[in-house]
Parts: sequence; structure tokens; C-alpha cells
Amino acid sequence: MKVELYFGESLGRYSFRTDHPFGPDRLHSFWRETVKQGLNRRVKIREPVLCSEEGLANFHTISYIDRVKELSKTGTGYLDGGDTPAFPGMFEAASFVVGSGLDGISQALCGSNIKIFIPIAGLHHARRDQAAGFCVFNDCGVLIETLKKKYSMQKIAYVDIDAHHGDGVFYAFEEDPALIFIDIHEDGRFLYPGTGFANETGRGKAKGSKLNIPMAPGSDDAAFQLIWPEVEDFLRDRKPEIILFQAGADCIAGDPITHLKYSPQVHTFVTKRLCAIADEYCKGRILAMGGGGYNLTNLALAWNSVLEAMLE
Repeated sequence: MKVELYFGESLGRYSFRTDHPFGPDRLHSFWRETVKQGLNRRVKIREPVLCSEEGLANFHTISYIDRVKELSKTGTGYLDGGDTPAFPGMFEAASFVVGSGLDGISQALCGSNIKIFIPIAGLHHARRDQAAGFCVFNDCGVLIETLKKKYSMQKIAYVDIDAHHGDGVFYAFEEDPALIFIDIHEDGRFLYPGTGFANETGRGKAKGSKLNIPMAPGSDDAAFQLIWPEVEDFLRDRKPEIILFQAGADCIAGDPITHLKYSPQVHTFVTKRLCAIADEYCKGRILAMGGGGYNLTNLALAWNSVLEAMLE
């Protein structure tokens, strides 16, 4: 079993100004902790990979891709109502996030029991035709469409523990039975984007293929453990071919913009359980993405918990 980590300045460039929650030091905060724990010596480091416009168009509309390119030249204005400001080089930075994910699934599918972690990734709010919630391109959506179209997969599991509901993924595939969607997040009555209620289980042929679990503000590790058996039963019943794991760290106690109170042990636990399921049903294939997280200490600890659990 091998663990491969995508790391490099090209990924770090996906960040906003210093006063923005998604600031410029997220990748390096993670890496300092990685080196401190010695995990950098136990994983294979891969350079970030740029996604082509053709690759982006597997999920996003051409008109939206063109808009991102234009705003990227000037670096002024917003891509949405105020959460996602443009910055110079934004198009290339966001394309490196997506391209690294695409390269990651290629490695996972072509290799033998290779597990992948991409720290700056999991931009789950972007829609096919617009940005949202700090997310320019939805790398998760591009990966799912690519797994379906290029690799003919019909049982793709997406598991998201970010404090925010992965609305950009959920609504894009709400009627698609190929996506097994599981999202454990802070109740939308209290947190952006205000979606992801328990009765949202998919539509049409996909009804019953989605599991949304809203958590009350202040929920801790014990509360998480109570709901986990439902998650594992849901996954095992559907026997996925690959697992995409959005490991957002903004669910850890002390995040400045959310209200959950998990410890990094939740990330350790979930990673171990998902790796076990991947080994059982998916030939070991799992790709984890860092997702959100705006307390740098929490982010560093949670993401390295994912990395260490993959190694174990």
C-alpha cells in the first residue's frame, strides 16, 4: 500500500487575500505539521498537475470557464455575491487543484492499492456555471463526471465531513444514481449554504442514493460517533467502486466561521473506516481532499490525521 500526496506552490496559489478566511498560509501550515510529524518521509510527493480546459468542461459550462479566465487576467471583482474574489492567476491556480485530482484518480485506478491525498482541494460549493463559497472550480464535480465518462464507473461514493454542506456536488448529481452521496455537516438552519436537510435524498432514479446528515451546532465527537453507523451501513449496502473523501477541517472546535466541536480524532476515525471499506469493495481506491478549514492549527492537525491514518 502506498500513499501519494500532491504538494507544491502551484496548489498553494489557490488562496485569497490575507484578510480572507481562505488565506495564503493554509498549505504551508499543513506542510509544517507534516514535516514536524515526519510524514513527508513516508509518502510519495507528487507535483500538482494543470487541468486542461477540456477537462474543466466535463463539469463546468464553457461560458463560465471563459468568465473565470477573463477575471483572472485583471484579478478584480467577484465571481459570486461577495465570498469569492477574483485574483491574478486565479484560472491557473484553480486549474491546478482540478488537474491534481484528475491525476490522482488516474494513479489510484492504474496502480495497486494507492491512496491519494490532496490538501488544497474539495471545492464543493461551485456550480456548473458559477462560483460560490470560496470555490472557483468544483474539482469534486469534475472528478465524478470523469469517473463516469472516462472510466465508466456507476458506483462512485462521495463522503463529505466539512462543516458546510457540499451543495455544489449534491445538486449537480441530485438525479444521478451513479453518485452515492454522503454529507455530514452543520445544520443548514445555522450555517451557509442553508441546504442539506435529511429529507434531501435524491430525485427520480437517484432517490435514496443520497444521505444528508445535519448536525446541531456544538456537536462533538460523541455526537459524530452516534451517526456514523448509518453512514457505514449506507456505504456497505451500495458497494462503491471508489471513494472520494472531502475531509474539511472546519468542523473542528475553534474554527472561526463554523460551530461544530469535533477533535481531529474524527478525521483519524473516518479515514481509517473509509480506507477499510475501500480495501473491501474498491480495490483500495480512495482519494481524500482537504476541503475547508480556517483555523490553521486545526487544519494542520486534521489533514495530517488523514495522511497518517492512510499510512496506517
